[in-house]
Amino acid sequence: MRFGVNTWVWTSPLTTAELAALAPKVKGMGFDWIELPFESLTDLDGAEAKAILAAHGLGASACAAMGPDRDLIHEESAIQENGMAYIRGCVDLCHAIGITNLVGPIYSAVGRTWQQTPEDRARDLDLLVANLKQLAAYAHDQGVVLCLEPLNRFETSFINLAEQAIEVIDRVDSPACQIMLDTFHMCIEEKSLGQAIRLAGSRLKHVHACENDRGAPGSGHVPWQDVAGALKAIHYSGPVVIESFTSKVKSIARAAAIWRSLAPSQDALAQEGVAFLKQLLA
Repeated sequence: MRFGVNTWVWTSPLTTAELAALAPKVKGMGFDWIELPFESLTDLDGAEAKAILAAHGLGASACAAMGPDRDLIHEESAIQENGMAYIRGCVDLCHAIGITNLVGPIYSAVGRTWQQTPEDRARDLDLLVANLKQLAAYAHDQGVVLCLEPLNRFETSFINLAEQAIEVIDRVDSPACQIMLDTFHMCIEEKSLGQAIRLAGSRLKHVHACENDRGAPGSGHVPWQDVAGALKAIHYSGPVVIESFTSKVKSIARAAAIWRSLAPSQDALAQEGVAFLKQLLA
């Protein structure tokens, strides 16, 4: 496995200059992977980012930021199209940097919740599958894999469970459209984290290892032995990435509901988290 950290732990948005400053710090903490959020498609220079990562021997993944105007199943066609264009732009940037996994809730805007009838859900699933088939074909041509992430019920009403993501992935039926699971969201929604991981099986290409309060992994009540056992059972060998946020960046703190410090420092959150994960999984 590769052990990584999302740069949202320290900053938002991520720029080329900030990546240059964070890369040696992340490497020095013992990580061999870094995750780059693409809040805007103009914050990072692809060629420069690729060179920075290579200079520090870091693998990388990218995280899509699905805002209100980026939604693949919105009733307004303009918002749908903007979401499609954004994901294609993310794929292009991944290709330029040399990133394979593009992860996140690649279906609807984070924070949009709505009541659905079974008929409404069936219609939206049909629409999502059709749009993801197009995006997966585009991603496949550029060597990128879309990894769909179930979120908790307070951040979306559409895909909350591994089994719901599996339904979508199996219908898209493309090696370029797979699954990411996040232990923070799973702690809220899944009856069993281990069973959800086993159910995802070979579809699972990316893991966010997050504590129940978004603090350092190992500091809360996530059933980590259950998670570790399930990852071993499915022979998972992909990235394991710590995702958390800083309360110092007010826009992202509000979006992620970070109202207090979750560790003595953001550096401590990352360092203690990776030490725990290596002991648990390496």
